[in-house]
Amino acid sequence: MTKATETLMPEHTAAHDNLSHEHDDHEHHGAPKGLMRWVLTTNHKDIGTLYLWFAFIMFLVGGAMAMVIRAELFQPGLQIVDPNFFNQMTTVHGLIMVFGAVMPAFTGLANWLIPMMIGAPDMALPRMNNWSFWILPFAFSMLLGSLFMEGGGPAFGWTFYAPLSTTYSSDSTALFVFSVHIMGISSIMGAINVIVTIFNMRAPGMTWMKMPLFVWTWLITAFLLIAVMPVLAGAVTMVLTDKFFGTSFFDAAGGGDPVMFQHIFWFFGHPEVYIMILPAFGIISQIVPTFARKRLFGYASMVYATASIALLSFIVWAHHMFTTGMPVFAEMFFMFATMLISVPTGVKVFNWVATMWRGSMTFEIPMLFALAFIVLFTIGGLSGLMLAITPVDFQYHDTYFVVAHFHYVLVTGAVFSIMAAVYYWLPKWTGKMFNITLAKWHFWCSLISVNVLFFPMHFVGLAGMPRRIPDYSLQFADYNQWISIGGFAFGLSQLIFLVLVIKACRKEGEPVTSQVWEGAEGLEWEIPSPAPYHTFETPPKVK
Repeated sequence: MTKATETLMPEHTAAHDNLSHEHDDHEHHGAPKGLMRWVLTTNHKDIGTLYLWFAFIMFLVGGAMAMVIRAELFQPGLQIVDPNFFNQMTTVHGLIMVFGAVMPAFTGLANWLIPMMIGAPDMALPRMNNWSFWILPFAFSMLLGSLFMEGGGPAFGWTFYAPLSTTYSSDSTALFVFSVHIMGISSIMGAINVIVTIFNMRAPGMTWMKMPLFVWTWLITAFLLIAVMPVLAGAVTMVLTDKFFGTSFFDAAGGGDPVMFQHIFWFFGHPEVYIMILPAFGIISQIVPTFARKRLFGYASMVYATASIALLSFIVWAHHMFTTGMPVFAEMFFMFATMLISVPTGVKVFNWVATMWRGSMTFEIPMLFALAFIVLFTIGGLSGLMLAITPVDFQYHDTYFVVAHFHYVLVTGAVFSIMAAVYYWLPKWTGKMFNITLAKWHFWCSLISVNVLFFPMHFVGLAGMPRRIPDYSLQFADYNQWISIGGFAFGLSQLIFLVLVIKACRKEGEPVTSQVWEGAEGLEWEIPSPAPYHTFETPPKVK
């Protein structure tokens, strides 16, 4: 890599001077001031920041809902909230965490980092970028507003299975459908932007196999998004017409089929869970080599593994539906396809471990989160393999075992990788090192509490405790107490993170070099810290 910093400040040629009279000076040199900067911005860094803050606020709102769920389940019997409200909490918690916290956080990281990693001045479609962010607050205000309507918000689980979402739902379903439509539009626009940027705006010399893995994983994720978001839009539109316009897509009495809903939903839903984990793989593949001070082991195999996961994700959807009475052949097919997808995932884990092998490792905060990710994500993967075995899935289906599985891959997987990414790139964004003591507290409190929260769920699930139910049998009482204590501890631990991020945004802390971490490689570590408002106006040359 050449020092891209040298090319950052172009010589003021006459032509450039003529240009600068036409624009305001600030357009070239610094960020505009005031509130409108954020409303009208087309700068990838600003939009990245907006996405990240929005995701964090949604994470805290979704977390508050999880706290309501765990307070209710602290003891057996109906304690605190009405069962219908409990169902609303489980539903909206799921929707907010998936569409409002994890996905926008990854999109925020993509906006911030992809142009800097490939040496582009900005995203390819900056105005669309602004628009794809600003429709999100409206979508979520609509979703959260539905909770205050007569009959309450959506109460049919985040998977909104028919007939629960059609025949038996409240009138707020319309708001829920529209909000999901808007989230989908935002995701598709974000994905188009990522693809066009990566295809057209790479710096000279940045060939496909020189791209950082985060860029690769996001490219593949973007194609997944474009493939499956229209499917979700179709499913929610059919729910809308079944509910309000008398169609019978999912109603057997009118010639429809409620199982068809599940097929359509999961054809979106399974690629969706990979949309939420592939960028995480990219992040971990950036962090581990930095702190092992080695090149990533098996770069090409990582790219191929990511692409294979993405392709296989389309043929595994019915493993969510083993109990619906599918033909045995179909059950066998989906069982083996699901087991097959664990191979490229295993390749990734192997490569991360091989990268660390005999490396000069140091355990900075991003690395701690990356290590926690590797171990705990693997646990989540193994419980997924257990769920893939059709005959035993009949025992696990709709129990807390499933909840344990997907929270291990989504919380200790996706969410931990986002936290690792924030700790890794925050000094680059602000120019100051974050408060390391607070970060250590945040890591250890999160790590311990997250396991107290989700590990016992495996046991209550295997013993047959059903999910999404506000009450349970007496034999599960002790476990649920522990789970709830872990839940509250994990929720409170995130407030440490909030304090840390606010302090970082106020530019408190020690100044950092442009490289920030010893061992960090890539174009984004060649620009000054904090990252200037405009980078790579003259593209760097990649050797």
